Amino acid sequence: MKLRKIYNAKTIEFYNVDTSTEINLPFVSSGISAGFPSPADDFLDINIDLNKHLIKNPSTTFYGRVRGDSMINAGISNGDLLIIDKSLEPGDNKIAVCFIDGEFTVKRIQIEKDIIWLIAENDAYAPIKVTKENDFIIWGIVTNVIKSF
Repeated sequence: MKLRKIYNAKTIEFYNVDTSTEINLPFVSSGISAGFPSPADDFLDINIDLNKHLIKNPSTTFYGRVRGDSMINAGISNGDLLIIDKSLEPGDNKIAVCFIDGEFTVKRIQIEKDIIWLIAENDAYAPIKVTKENDFIIWGIVTNVIKSF
């Protein structure tokens, strides 16, 4: 997967999605035990292409590399690669990349009647109340997180 950087913000680096390539990787369809080991070699005859599995709408999907720790309790860490789909409808409790007052941020959306809150998943960060005075747009919905260890 080759990434082409299209924008670098303080909190997120954005990349275009390239689904023109196809890489079929071996896939253990029966699952991998997190308890007692089980033989898996018999199940390696199935392949998976991560482009097809993770990217549902290629023309509206982007990658974003996270900078910071505000979403650590949601399993999103500094350096993780987000898959962001701009075609999905924002909704209560979804994790979104938002543009607020000139900066990008990734937060959980909480909707209360006519009020939108951007909630961090780290107690060190206060919720952000979005008001009419804010320059605000929900840029896209996070669909997957790719982690590096």
